Amino acid sequence: MSDMRIDIGIDEADRLEIAEGLSRLLADSYSLYLKTHNYHWNVTGPMFQTLHLMFETQYNELALAVDLIAERIRALGAFAPGSYSEFGALSSIPEDEDRPNASEMIKRLVKGQESVARTARSIYPVVERANDEPTADLLTQRLQVHEKTAWMLRSLLDA
Repeated sequence: MSDMRIDIGIDEADRLEIAEGLSRLLADSYSLYLKTHNYHWNVTGPMFQTLHLMFETQYNELALAVDLIAERIRALGAFAPGSYSEFGALSSIPEDEDRPNASEMIKRLVKGQESVARTARSIYPVVERANDEPTADLLTQRLQVHEKTAWMLRSLLDA
């Protein structure tokens, strides 16, 4: 192990607080990825093709996002969580205990997308205080994706 201290202009306490917030974001994102992938596999009904393809697009986007979030955690000098038990302890996304129909899948994914957005937004105060522009940029990008996806999913529920 190197004795090289991290000296990127963010003090250690702020770096660790940001990394903790990003760990929650990573856990939420991975949990939403898993839920979305599950729904991709198991959706049925008259909207099958539309939802199957939409869910695939969404879980592929989340798969790329978790890597970016984990790499930012590492750049800040912390270890990224990477197990189901760690994700379960950190995530605000509930696991399904049933097999929802397509409409319920959409509703749960709206809630999941909004939960991830709230988690991302909750990290901003320390990020702004520390002048951590790379993390602020990452959070802004994630918020844009999650808010747009929630809107698109919610639009499917309009009568």
